[in-house]
Amino acid sequence: MKNKRIETEVVIVGSGTGGATLAKELSKKGEKVVLVEKGERETKVGSMRDALRFYEKHTFQKSKEGTLLYGTTMVGGTSVVASGNVVRCLQKEFLNLGIDLESQFKEAENELKAAPLPDKCIAPGVMKILESADALGLNPKRIPKFIDPDKCKVCGNCVLGCKFNAKWSAIRFADEAIKNGTSLLTQTKAKKVLSSNGKAKGIEAIGPNGTIEIYSDVVIVSAGGIQTPIILQKSGITKAGKRMFCDPFATTYGATKNISQLEGVNAPGYVYRPGRFILFPIVDPPVQFALYTNWRWMLKKLPRHRTLGMMTKIADEYKGKVYINGDLEKPITLKDKEKFNEGNNIVKEILIKAGVDKKTIFTIKQIRGPHPGGTAAIGEVVDHNLETEIKNLFVCDNSVLPKPPGLPPILTIIALSKWLSKKLNH
Repeated sequence: MKNKRIETEVVIVGSGTGGATLAKELSKKGEKVVLVEKGERETKVGSMRDALRFYEKHTFQKSKEGTLLYGTTMVGGTSVVASGNVVRCLQKEFLNLGIDLESQFKEAENELKAAPLPDKCIAPGVMKILESADALGLNPKRIPKFIDPDKCKVCGNCVLGCKFNAKWSAIRFADEAIKNGTSLLTQTKAKKVLSSNGKAKGIEAIGPNGTIEIYSDVVIVSAGGIQTPIILQKSGITKAGKRMFCDPFATTYGATKNISQLEGVNAPGYVYRPGRFILFPIVDPPVQFALYTNWRWMLKKLPRHRTLGMMTKIADEYKGKVYINGDLEKPITLKDKEKFNEGNNIVKEILIKAGVDKKTIFTIKQIRGPHPGGTAAIGEVVDHNLETEIKNLFVCDNSVLPKPPGLPPILTIIALSKWLSKKLNH
């Protein structure tokens, strides 16, 4: 059967934060864009059963060392299951590389209507945690969110996808791009970049009806910190995937007498130690909780309606690897463990101050990495224009970040995508 052939000006692989932003911005300029997405457009969100469908292999991906790494396969990418945090990260590092993102950050913050949430969206238990952190002199702050408080139903299920459409996700940008004329191809997996004489000319992909060849003047890979380096390696860029960070986190819990943390937005405030860790109030959804704990013990000793919890997320060492076959390496090093111990000890102090029985406190042993990246880093795999060794082949997602941020990267990826869209004039 003859391969299907499509011709366009720009093809973008991945419809997550980077890809959807680029598609919106480029189509707004009149560019003819094809946006390729391996997953589907999910219409049912908000439950754990729904959310498990969104991830690679219908679960989480484990490195050979046992670190769980998040990677979604869906229109909108991981922005759909993010907590909605709006944080600038690595701005100085990018400026040192000649990339000034100030105007793009401001533009993105205005577009997403970033602002801390009002008290009505915050659970009583979380308020108690923030008050306790303040009493301990830890200087907690409210974090800006891309959540509309008037639409928010304070269900506490932000990380399962927002069925009330209160939280921004990259789906909105993808929809804007479609209105501007972008073609969105779902259930279409990019296999490799097509090139000739050192210049990209399109991609080869597999869709529902077989092989598709999409020819374009510009190719942008925005498939995420794990899939992007695999595509690059299959396209002959062997430097990709040699290093990886993941901003890993651990969660610590304890039981109170009568305080609840469940009905409220995830992580509305934080305690931050630059370069080391950030601490968020958060409680895992029930199924995830059950996966990483003794379920019967939890029901007896840690009733969810009386549980307080916090996350310790660290800036990990830049050590890890993504192989062409999808295998992963991501060790948690001794330095990483030191940061976790420091952060977890502070978390325990906060929880005890907030009324948790110290005998019930425990930290889930499973380390999870929500932001795999650095696998096509600027200065290593892409240049200061985010272009690879193959001309007209660009990368724009968490892969290009030059160091572990230890912070939510969505705002930075949006800003970087806006910056690249302005640079692309072919």
